[in-house]
Amino acid sequence: MSEADQPTTAFTPRVFSGIQPSGGLTLGNYLGAMKRFVDWQARDIETIYCMVDMHAITVWQDPAALTRQTRELAAGYLASGLDPARSILFNQSQVPEHAQLAWVFNCVARMGWMQRMTQWKDKAGKNQQNASLGLFAYPSLMAADILVYHATHVPVGEDQKQHIELTRDIAIKFNHDYGVDFFPVTEPVIEGAATRVMSLRDGSKKMSKSDPSDASRINLTDDADTIAQKIRKAKTDPEPLPSEAAGLAERPEARNLVNIFAALSEQGVEQVLAEVGGKPFSEFKPMLADLAVAKLSPISSEMARYMQDPAQIDAILRDGAERARAIAEPILHRTYEIVGMVGARV
Repeated sequence: MSEADQPTTAFTPRVFSGIQPSGGLTLGNYLGAMKRFVDWQARDIETIYCMVDMHAITVWQDPAALTRQTRELAAGYLASGLDPARSILFNQSQVPEHAQLAWVFNCVARMGWMQRMTQWKDKAGKNQQNASLGLFAYPSLMAADILVYHATHVPVGEDQKQHIELTRDIAIKFNHDYGVDFFPVTEPVIEGAATRVMSLRDGSKKMSKSDPSDASRINLTDDADTIAQKIRKAKTDPEPLPSEAAGLAERPEARNLVNIFAALSEQGVEQVLAEVGGKPFSEFKPMLADLAVAKLSPISSEMARYMQDPAQIDAILRDGAERARAIAEPILHRTYEIVGMVGARV
């Protein structure tokens, strides 16, 4: 059945997204995810965000590090402006409905769908036989993360768009197989000037905590001097900045720095270039450094404050998990009833 053939149930608008607590939060995490999550709070729509710790263990994690990284990620969310009274914030493993719905979806999704996933090919590489079953089934759990809340919109980076397309396929197949219009066909939301922040040393590569060069990224734990120094040493080219976005097409490092400036200043790229076009990088980099320090230093300080009080973080996450379960539990039980599992609660 095509999407056009689907019935048109009106689902309550709801946003869901999550980040793996794998440690080392960067400017890419902030601009590509956290800042966008906070922006959604200002809209008239329910927002649900989590630390997807079950996804994290698809590759081996040191238990103590996973605990610390989950709290650090929560601190990052909160320090970035996420309000736990306005949004639901929790860690995935504390809402068992995620895993329970994922099993149903494992029985809906097809092996061929999973084998086509780019991230599976990239992460498993040539050693697929030794990769975990969890890594292979990761996209099915991601679909459950989203659909257990009947989420209608998911803010994601370009690299996760394929997983949202799979989520849509699973929803459509489930609805078709059982003759219902129960799960929404979720929309990916990819927006903003810097949804994909690139390395400060190589504009063709994504900014990553796994890059061996710390100079390639801005960490959310960096102090003001470190942030400024990394931007001033960022790779550029010898030409002045163009006055129009088309002039950035073959200049990946220049495009990356302009995108970062646009995202931090909440302007469009064209607006930024109207201001800085014609300037050399020797003038633009100090402008960007000052802006980055002004925006990111308060986040770094607030993260440190939260990390000094892990009990406060844990209390926020417990409350979020209870609120998340209040939404997820009836959706899961209705799913069980549709599938025909005896004793499902209506």
